[in-house]
Amino acid sequence: MDRMATITFRTDPEVDAALSALVEGGRDRSRAIREAILEAARRERAARLRAEAEALAADEGDRAEARAVLEDMESLRAW
Repeated sequence: MDRMATITFRTDPEVDAALSALVEGGRDRSRAIREAILEAARRERAARLRAEAEALAADEGDRAEARAVLEDMESLRAW
C-alpha cells in the first residue's frame, strides 16, 4: 500500500475562504486539497501541451514537412 505524505502549509485569508467553500456540505478537507492539487496539475499539463501544439502549428518548417508527407501519401493512394 502506498504511504501518503503529510504536508503542512500556511494559508492566507483568501486560501482559507476558498478551502471553506470547497468543504461546504461536509466534504473532507484533506480530500478537497488533494483534488485541488490534482486539478491544478491537470491544468498545468494541458497548458504545456497547448503551448507545444501552438509552437508546432506556428513552425513553418514543420508545416511544410507535414504537407510533403500528405502529398506523398496522396500519391500512394492512387495505387
